[in-house]
Amino acid sequence: MNQAATFLVENFPSPCALLLGGPLGLLWAFACLRFAGHLKHRYSLRTGYSRKTFHFLIFFSAMATHLAWGPKGVCLFGGMTSLVIFYAVSRGSGNVLYEAMAREKDAPHRTHYIVVPYFATLIGGLASNILFGPAATAGYLVAGWGDAVGEPVGVRFGRHTYRVPARRGVTCTRSYEGSTAVFAVSMVAVCAAVAATPELAYSWRAVYAVPIIALVCALAEAVSPHGWDNATMQLVPAFLVHVWFV
Repeated sequence: MNQAATFLVENFPSPCALLLGGPLGLLWAFACLRFAGHLKHRYSLRTGYSRKTFHFLIFFSAMATHLAWGPKGVCLFGGMTSLVIFYAVSRGSGNVLYEAMAREKDAPHRTHYIVVPYFATLIGGLASNILFGPAATAGYLVAGWGDAVGEPVGVRFGRHTYRVPARRGVTCTRSYEGSTAVFAVSMVAVCAAVAATPELAYSWRAVYAVPIIALVCALAEAVSPHGWDNATMQLVPAFLVHVWFV
């Protein structure tokens, strides 16, 4: 707890950053969610696709922000994204922003499964930065790309499903097809994170390390309780990349 408080204090944006970057981050986060909502409303896109569209855009933006402005920039962007998410939640069922994220199959706990993944993302992002520093970028991309692809692939191609723990009243399944996609894209995500982060360095170990990291990430996603994979899918790759590439 003390480490988290210290991290937040040290990376709290300056008044100038708040004034200049805050509105830009807020507008971009809003535009990402509005775009996802537009896809669902205009083209009858399934929530599994619209939700992950927003997911992908936000995690990719966090990665770019981290590389450009470090943890301070990510904290500012995360704060602005939080405002957008809670605004959407406050608007409730029927609102295009809310409907972009709220899965119909999560009823009667649709809001619960917006809020819980939000806190999972927050916890995963903070812990990854505090514990693993620059390797947190691997968490952004594995969660943003690898985790994001699992649900859409499962929705479209999933034929072999398995159940995962979820709140009572909600049935949650994932598919082996989706988990395979998580594994494949996680390899790309780890490679991209290591290549893009100056503090991380490739070595001969990448030949076996990257597939192992991706496999562990896919297994972690497969066993994570419904709504909490945004935490595990940041922490697991960040830890493993820290071990092998820092």
